[in-house]
Amino acid sequence: MDKLDFKAGEKSMTLGWLATFLSIIPSWGAFTLTTDHFDATQAPSDRKIARTNDELTSMFDANIATVREALAEPSDEQLQQPWTLLAGGRTVFQQPRYLVFETYFMNHMVHHRAQLGIYLRLNGVAVPAVYNGSADEQGGMFMGVESQQ
Repeated sequence: MDKLDFKAGEKSMTLGWLATFLSIIPSWGAFTLTTDHFDATQAPSDRKIARTNDELTSMFDANIATVREALAEPSDEQLQQPWTLLAGGRTVFQQPRYLVFETYFMNHMVHHRAQLGIYLRLNGVAVPAVYNGSADEQGGMFMGVESQQ
């Protein structure tokens, strides 16, 4: 938390904003499942960067709970319905809701989570195991599974 102003490069976002953004992104998933459109010009521009672990985890946990709740609602038919991204009332794109959920929430989250891993590594912070061991930690989902080589 003492490196929130770190930037990987001149054009990069700060570590603080990246971590906060990762805590916000799940709200996009819920929004995609519960609305038919979003106008990007209406997005909040005054987002505050979380300054403590508690702020980050509380925000993330609340947004994950919201998206999980929203996932229980839609039928397959509703997931096939179009969802529209607007900018000043003009359509930027329209895609089936399930596809927007996958690309603009899930894939976006994965992308920025990987980016956070790089930021952590550049700051000497251990990167946890996810699928298998990392350079810093053994384990992950294949812990205890022998190699098939």
